[in-house]
Amino acid sequence: MASRAVLRDQPPRGEGLKQKNVAADGRNRKVLRDIGNLRNAPLDQIGRPTTRGFCAQDKIKKPVVAAQKKAAAVKPSPARSIIVISSDEEDEEEVEILSGNKKEKKKTGKTFSSTLTARSKAACGITKKQQNEQILEIDAADSGNELAVLDYVEDIYKFYKLSEDEGRVGDYMAAQPEINAKMRAILVDWMVEVHRKFELMPETFYLTVNLIDRFLSMKTVSRKELQLVGISAMLIACKYEEIWAPEVNDFIMISDNAYVRAQVLAMEKTILGKLEWYLTVPTPYVFLVRYIKAAAGGGADDGKEVENMSFFLAELGVMSYSAVKYGPSMLAASAVYVARCTLNAAAAPRWTETLRHHTGFSEEEIADCAKMLVGFHAGAAENKLKAVYRKFSSPDRGAVALFPPAAALLPPPTAAAITC
Repeated sequence: MASRAVLRDQPPRGEGLKQKNVAADGRNRKVLRDIGNLRNAPLDQIGRPTTRGFCAQDKIKKPVVAAQKKAAAVKPSPARSIIVISSDEEDEEEVEILSGNKKEKKKTGKTFSSTLTARSKAACGITKKQQNEQILEIDAADSGNELAVLDYVEDIYKFYKLSEDEGRVGDYMAAQPEINAKMRAILVDWMVEVHRKFELMPETFYLTVNLIDRFLSMKTVSRKELQLVGISAMLIACKYEEIWAPEVNDFIMISDNAYVRAQVLAMEKTILGKLEWYLTVPTPYVFLVRYIKAAAGGGADDGKEVENMSFFLAELGVMSYSAVKYGPSMLAASAVYVARCTLNAAAAPRWTETLRHHTGFSEEEIADCAKMLVGFHAGAAENKLKAVYRKFSSPDRGAVALFPPAAALLPPPTAAAITC
């Protein structure tokens, strides 16, 4: 009992220590108020937190004071830059410049993600080279147009240039016993009229001619079936390109009922079978759109006139069998080149660095094809096949067919011609 009484009279364990700690906390309140400054202190100056009474405080202060005296005695090092990379959630990186005991922070304006992206692109070797100042940015006006697919347009046209040979044909007319180049020109001239009558997209016309040439290069066709091949090829092209394609009966009617429905459907099936349903080919149209855009960005006086003149020359080339030997991209580039020369853009060069960059052709490489197109333009008014000439003589096409041809590109007259 006595022992229990004694125990009751004794203070609870830790009570005296608690009172001492309270007094100690009062003495050290200023130190605790500035504890947030430890964020910027070096790691070797930060001691363990005091958790076991006031005695631990004295043990922590001594190394801190000693470190400060030691740092003051050491000669300050020259300024050096330390990049402190923030997390992805922060907007900018901070560059901390240490000059003696002073610290300054500057914002670089680059995010951590952009830095990593740039480094990864450089490591992969896909960093774009700095563009020549003479090469204009032709897609700047379409920066807000999602349909322009500016992120992929360069890759798309690189693919077109690589795959254009797959849709080309060679000299196939020698293998056709009943038709010749003149008959093909008559068919294409009539297809221009049909295309205009149905108010179809320009892509449809160029794809139609491509399907005709590829089919004729694979299968012999009789003379009486040549028009059937033409309307069947346009029917396929309309189904591929148009939103509202003409019906079979429309083509039968426009061919003056020369064929019946079963014949058109049978020829359509034959063409698709021979071509193995390979319809996605780069035609001159896809290159014309890009090159005309480059010509407008290259300093042409009137973009609409260059566009109409380029399409006029391209359709003259497509109608002629002698242009089959040239690829779609070269035919389109030559048409744009001749159009600029025809319109006599005196203030602008004939072939700019922008056009050379986007077409991939130099002025010398397209010279032969360009002379051929100028010859077609010079003889368009006297030619019996006038569908293209009438089409581009209308005011809605700028009447560009009435312009005189580019005389500078025509070959000089021979002595015999002068004598005559």
